[in-house]
Amino acid sequence: MKRIAITLAAAVLGAAAIGYGGYWLGTRQGGSPAIAAGPAKKTEKKVLYYHDPMVPGPRFDKPGRSPFMAMDLVPMYADENEQRAPAAGVAIPATMQQNLGLRTAEVMKGNFASALQAVGNVAFDERALVQLQARSAGFVEKVFVRAPLEPVRAGQPLLQLYSPDWIAVQEDYLAVRAMPAGAASEGLAEAAVQRMRLAGMNDAQVAAIVRSGKVNARLTVAAPVSGVVTTLSVREGMTVAAGAPLFDINGLAAVWINAEVPESAAAAVRPGAAAQVSSPAFPGEHFDGKVEALLPQVDAATRTLKARIVVANPQKKLAPGMFATIALGAGRQDDMLSVPSEAVIQTGSRAVVIVVREPGRFESVDVVTGRQLNGQTEILKGLEAGQKIVASGQFLIDSEASLRGTLSRVAPPAAMNEPAAPATHHAHGKIERIGKDEITLSHGPIPSLKWGPMTMGFIPPEKLPADLKVGDTVDADITAAPNGKYRIVGIVPATPASPSPHAGKGGHR
Repeated sequence: MKRIAITLAAAVLGAAAIGYGGYWLGTRQGGSPAIAAGPAKKTEKKVLYYHDPMVPGPRFDKPGRSPFMAMDLVPMYADENEQRAPAAGVAIPATMQQNLGLRTAEVMKGNFASALQAVGNVAFDERALVQLQARSAGFVEKVFVRAPLEPVRAGQPLLQLYSPDWIAVQEDYLAVRAMPAGAASEGLAEAAVQRMRLAGMNDAQVAAIVRSGKVNARLTVAAPVSGVVTTLSVREGMTVAAGAPLFDINGLAAVWINAEVPESAAAAVRPGAAAQVSSPAFPGEHFDGKVEALLPQVDAATRTLKARIVVANPQKKLAPGMFATIALGAGRQDDMLSVPSEAVIQTGSRAVVIVVREPGRFESVDVVTGRQLNGQTEILKGLEAGQKIVASGQFLIDSEASLRGTLSRVAPPAAMNEPAAPATHHAHGKIERIGKDEITLSHGPIPSLKWGPMTMGFIPPEKLPADLKVGDTVDADITAAPNGKYRIVGIVPATPASPSPHAGKGGHR
């Protein structure tokens, strides 16, 4: 027995020594005696409310299916909205930025644009158009140019015309010439020459008759200028009257380029400005021209004006209808702020640009815009050189910023920290069936929901009055519930002057 007591005493002393050694080792290592720590308390985010991202206005206090879209409601946490309210703008995580395809650009300062790039088409110079008409009645015996758009040169024969009126005046002239010389014969000869001109013969044709002294029954009509025949109105064997159209000839020594200039860049185009034209038909080759006029008419579909550019075409390379690219010299070359045009959100009443305030935080800024040239927009007010802006995906950011800004202006600060109550609607009807999970009512019209009279089931309230039974006429207040259903939040027997069970309580806007 004595041996057992000694053994127990030794064990107690040993344990005490081990404990003291552990304490001494802990203090020697510069630490205090270790204290066992319990499991760390996990910090959970506070859910403010649930909402449908596609219909962000209504808020719900419980998760579930959206009554508007076939999707689950999304929680809105405190640290995603209210806790960050003092900071301006909208915060978007880096992963979401990548999913949204956000692309940034920098506000640049420099020459706004060295030249305005425009497109257009080659057209005839209508000032070089010549129309040939029959100067007297006759018969077309031969046509030497038989197809439209055939090139002709000045003096080239176009057709041969037999005109009886011309024959008569020629014979009169030759008869006067055969008379004895004298003052009377000279006066008659001069009168006969004048009648040939009145019959439609030109000076060259009259001179040929005077020189040859013979009647020419068939006269040839020649091209007065070089160019192409744009309109051919005669064929062999036709009878033509005085004034009938014969040919339209248009010259190609110079052509017009009708350039499409955006309405916003019209102020940069000045008559007399130099222009450089290129065409895919002649790669690497340029044609110099000059702006003749900016036509005062805007195309309602494309919102563009036509700039008429005159280009010399001595080698006849440029043909009407060809596509052309035009570089027009800009009017102003001073330093201006500019951003990509796609970065500017035009709302109709204002222009907005999304500015990157810090990594992951964006803010919408109102700006005053100027000219638009070559995909760049001039910024007159609102931005500074070197600022980062969003050039792609900015519409989603602006929508979110506008939504949050509107909510913060409408709702009081305290209300922003509480989930908004769903809208409440009043129904008056008769109880058709009372079940454990559903109450069926035959109710009248509900104007706030734009419903007509119908019979439908509702989720019962948490506590149903005991005196209600099937067949009773009741007044009920209902609110939207998940999965597209509606819940009864208050129900009382209807009386001639019974108020709504929730009278005076406003629904969520």
